[in-house]
Amino acid sequence: MVDITHKKPTLRTAIAQAIVQVSSEDTIEAIKNNTVPKGDVFAMSKAAGLLGVKKTAELLPDCHPLPIEYTNISYSIDGLKITVLITVKTIYKTGVEVEAMHGASIVALNMYDMLKPIDKGIEIQNIKLLKKTGGKSDIGIKE
Repeated sequence: MVDITHKKPTLRTAIAQAIVQVSSEDTIEAIKNNTVPKGDVFAMSKAAGLLGVKKTAELLPDCHPLPIEYTNISYSIDGLKITVLITVKTIYKTGVEVEAMHGASIVALNMYDMLKPIDKGIEIQNIKLLKKTGGKSDIGIKE
């Protein structure tokens, strides 16, 4: 791991996204109506995403274990695309962008796992960092 002992704790925020594209409007309706055989897709995927954020340092060797002060997971549906947005905050010496992207990835994978029995054409797309603040480099919203 990189030496961060010289850094000062500051408020660090990261926003990441993942897009899950399904192949049928029937899949979107099953999600909205909570009729997916494996259960509530948004609730289960949120729980998986929270675990993903918290366990990032356990799975990625160069990530520092850090206190997660806040995580928010939200969804929006546009046609056959479900956009997952994750916001992560901490007050620490290093940023949380990998934690946010890891959480977005885990949410998308959990959605894939839950939806695969009813939709064989699911794709995970555009896992990326949208915004990062705190520390010496801020990155604004990317379109």
